[in-house]
Amino acid sequence: MPSNKNALIRYKTIDNCLRNRYRKWTLDDLVEACSLALYDMEGITKGVSVRTVQNDIQIMRSDKLGYNAPIEVYDHKYYRYADSDYCIMNMPMSQNDLDIMQEVVDILRQFQDFDQFSEMSDVVGRLQDKLSVSKYNRKPIIHFDSVSNLKGLKFLNPIYNYIAHKQTVRIMYKSFNAKESIEYIMYPYLLKEFRNRWFLFGSKSNNMTLYNLALDRIESIEAVDVAYRENPDFDTEHYFDNVIGVSKNIHQSPRQVKFWASEEQSRYIKTKPLHPSQKLIYENPEDGSCIFRIIVCLNYELYSVLMSYGPGIKLLSPRNAVNYLKKQLQEAARLYDEDIPNLPEP
Repeated sequence: MPSNKNALIRYKTIDNCLRNRYRKWTLDDLVEACSLALYDMEGITKGVSVRTVQNDIQIMRSDKLGYNAPIEVYDHKYYRYADSDYCIMNMPMSQNDLDIMQEVVDILRQFQDFDQFSEMSDVVGRLQDKLSVSKYNRKPIIHFDSVSNLKGLKFLNPIYNYIAHKQTVRIMYKSFNAKESIEYIMYPYLLKEFRNRWFLFGSKSNNMTLYNLALDRIESIEAVDVAYRENPDFDTEHYFDNVIGVSKNIHQSPRQVKFWASEEQSRYIKTKPLHPSQKLIYENPEDGSCIFRIIVCLNYELYSVLMSYGPGIKLLSPRNAVNYLKKQLQEAARLYDEDIPNLPEP
């Protein structure tokens, strides 16, 4: 599709003219028709030049835009389509176009849990029907991580609406370690997804403390008649710039975190940084190991990521983080040196 909207209007106008077999179209007629169309649709009064329409006809004839329009001149002055059934709107899509549209549909389907995209979902459904994978005899080539039947997804739509309409809410929430549910009167600000879990960020009404609540631990949510308040310290656009995951205190400052990585893990970490702030500060020419630096807030998700690399990473600083991670790894290693009581046979 041409990027110039005016050009697209001219192409459609020329197409409409040439499909009208009950009239003979000269070049001047086509110029006049294009000028009128641009005036009606865009309010353009300066008209269209003959050269512009001549160039449009050449583009339509070519495969530059995929039209390959069979435009011919007869009686040395009139224009028409050699194929009376031709229309630029009916040109077949290439296999590449179909493949691209299929991947777009696959991506759009990730929003299906939101009612706000219900109209789009209907369109996506129709596109999916037209672009059936089986019809084009190929398997999907993009796959997204997803967890079916994940608890809490039913709250996505109401929370989205509460945030959009700045509505204070009452939430009954039961954390993993709690025996009883806790009531929160909260001003909701943001929904965030991390590793297939959704979290709600909002401030408690009594003290404006910022909380993040996992949707899969929410038991109920409803609107309450309490005036809504913004939290000026919570910038939804940049709050997560210096954090891995979702855990962060609102006034927590990022720290300079340095870690060593083996040659094998360094190759991977270079291509997939742990955080956008990552910098390579030293590379050992003898064994290929590297030292990296990131600037992030210390939290559970950071430690989880570092531990996921096993012996391929060693945290170097800050000291309190090193001590914490060392203790966690020692406790994990101890599990393999001790018998777990009442453990059934594998």
